[in-house]
Amino acid sequence: MRDRVVIKWGGGLITDKSSLCTPNLEVLKQLAETVAECHAEGQEVILVHGAGSYGHLRAKNWRLNEGHIPEMPQPEGSICATQRDAVEQVRREMLELNQHVCTALADAGISSIVHPPHLWATNTGMDFQGDLKRFTLRDDHKIHITFGDVVEVQGEQQFGILSGDDLVVRLALELPHVKRLVFAVGGVDGLLRVPPEFATEDDLIEKWSPDIEFEGVHQSDIDVTGGIGLKAARGAHVAARGIEVLMVNGGIPERVLAAMLGNPVRGTIVTNKQ
Repeated sequence: MRDRVVIKWGGGLITDKSSLCTPNLEVLKQLAETVAECHAEGQEVILVHGAGSYGHLRAKNWRLNEGHIPEMPQPEGSICATQRDAVEQVRREMLELNQHVCTALADAGISSIVHPPHLWATNTGMDFQGDLKRFTLRDDHKIHITFGDVVEVQGEQQFGILSGDDLVVRLALELPHVKRLVFAVGGVDGLLRVPPEFATEDDLIEKWSPDIEFEGVHQSDIDVTGGIGLKAARGAHVAARGIEVLMVNGGIPERVLAAMLGNPVRGTIVTNKQ
């Protein structure tokens, strides 16, 4: 049985978050090549990707993370008439982004098995419901992919956003033979002691646990999940179960590959130990 690695491509890494539905095709190409190389080294890859400009902007405008809001007014300039219209539009956009991901992988020689969460998962957070056995179907020539999505929620909330950062926790902990979880983030080498715009190379936190303070970018004006803080917290939860967790600069593909293979790399090792 081959070892597995779960990797999360951040939405801000693979898209231009300031421009609606704009992929970063060059980054996708580079990341896809790291998956192909990792695959060639005998590792089985489970890929989760974020939404970036394909989900966060519209979800923020329609407050989809809050669930159903009776008589929610139509945001100015929106192409959607209701929250439900916005839910369906975000789902379509996430499938569009996922197609860019799959195309980049196919160009690198990797076929994909895609699992859109709105088709198999309900509720949000780490306790979402859904059968993860679908990710254990083995095919040496394909990888399994899922992504952050708008899913159905029981009760009055009706729907909500299932973050990719919650998906990776369950995948890392519940799939067999997972050795490590890697977060490929955009624009930074890992967790930093000071805000990124003021950071030097010496400000990287090479080993982080929840008692250590850090500064990160959370674009709260557009982001409807928890930003890098959620990644750190979810990573610590996984690390507590003995799985390696690393956070690396996704814009430097050789670092992403090294992290996936478990080789020494510049980044942040996430632990749960103080």
